Amino acid sequence: MQRYRQPARGRLVAMALPALLLAACFGDQNSLLPPLDQPGGEAAPRVASLQRGTDREHLRLLQAFGGEYRAGNVRAVLDEIVTRLAKASDGQIGNYEITILNSPIVNAFALPTGRLYVTRGLLALANDTSEIASVMAHEIAHVTARHATERAEMELESALVSQVVAQVLNDPTTGAAVQASSKLSLAKFSRQQELLADQISVRNIAKAGYDPYGAGRFLGSLGRNTAFRAGRQGGGDKKLDILSSHPSTPERVAAVTSGARQIGAPGIGEREAGRWLTAIDGIAFGDDPSGGVVRGRRYLNSALRIAFTAPEGFELEAAREMVVGVSGDGAQALRFDSVALKSGQTLESYVGSGWIDGVTTGEVESVTIGGLPAAVTTGKGTDWRFRLAAIQAGQRVYRFILAAKGETDPERGMRAVLDGFRNLTPAEAQSVKPMQIRLVSAAEGDTPTTLAERMATHDRPQELFLILNGLERGSRLTPGQRYKIVTE
Repeated sequence: MQRYRQPARGRLVAMALPALLLAACFGDQNSLLPPLDQPGGEAAPRVASLQRGTDREHLRLLQAFGGEYRAGNVRAVLDEIVTRLAKASDGQIGNYEITILNSPIVNAFALPTGRLYVTRGLLALANDTSEIASVMAHEIAHVTARHATERAEMELESALVSQVVAQVLNDPTTGAAVQASSKLSLAKFSRQQELLADQISVRNIAKAGYDPYGAGRFLGSLGRNTAFRAGRQGGGDKKLDILSSHPSTPERVAAVTSGARQIGAPGIGEREAGRWLTAIDGIAFGDDPSGGVVRGRRYLNSALRIAFTAPEGFELEAAREMVVGVSGDGAQALRFDSVALKSGQTLESYVGSGWIDGVTTGEVESVTIGGLPAAVTTGKGTDWRFRLAAIQAGQRVYRFILAAKGETDPERGMRAVLDGFRNLTPAEAQSVKPMQIRLVSAAEGDTPTTLAERMATHDRPQELFLILNGLERGSRLTPGQRYKIVTE
């Protein structure tokens, strides 16, 4: 039920790379995760079995999205919002349970027994209680409208169950069993269901006392954030989200705004921006340092105590147990991960065997990289050329793949990556801190530019400042008003 999904930067890799690379080694679990759905059949008689199924799926979701994120202040506000929405919604099915997921991607979804999920990435994007209420109301609407059951009856979800187990949980051997026995599935909701859930959510947030225009504001921020993450101006989310059947963001904004106007003029209902901002002050932003962080073109992993830098013009994104990146023109893509050598296996034999299905490797060259033994080789697929490198640290092997389309030579880019690979000192590893959302009050003369200069991120800070605060280009700041910035 991923209606508010933010396409990760890795999705561009998915669009750029051949299917063989996706199937064999990319499988970006952040960007290829299909929307979560639940086939249920009859509603009431199956609650017990569905509950058992959602308990199993709950654990899978925690594993796939970095576990649960503890934020007591945020949770208290969310609990109150959902309680009010549940009372206002039609077809209430009992209590709703909220889980905040420790993921920087923008996402929210629900299971049919009332489990609601929202990522900390989405929480950071909202600017008042009516905006986050619109997200939760949308998910509740899918539950009460039994969209999951309707989708299941179309029997379009079974292949995606095993896909998500293989790609997100890195467990391909259990895919068939899950497909055969699970009562849960992952599938896209239809365009009509998404628009209906939007309409229901607008009515329900208004009935619960919130500003019905919050839905349009949040969807607008979502669209701008999607374009930002895509590394371009405009473009929207529809062209990037290769698995989504959602209507385009402008269409959704127009629909929810029209629905709000039927309720009343702007200015009605609660927004409580101050309360929401106070609740999210200090929440983590971006990558979890325990799994490695991206700082511009640099990747630093304090647990492994390693670092490397992507070639000029690349954008990196840390995914679960891997790093993916793509060049600005989409002609080259990079992947980093690690594996364990089998007993008795040499580094050269491992690289020579080729770990990408369908790619023919060339002669293996033994080298030293960052003071560690390494092996490099070339590879060639149908439309792509590859440069492969493996660096050995004990039984652990760090793998790099640089893929270049057509006649583009990947050698130069891989050389830049390997030249920048190094071990972090204990002090450097300890200095890798998580980024956070912090509130600052605008002073007289402050502008988006001056506050953006205080941002810790190196990735277009002024654009990010505007998006996080729901501001358009050219907006003026109000002295004394609090705004979100990203700090370490």
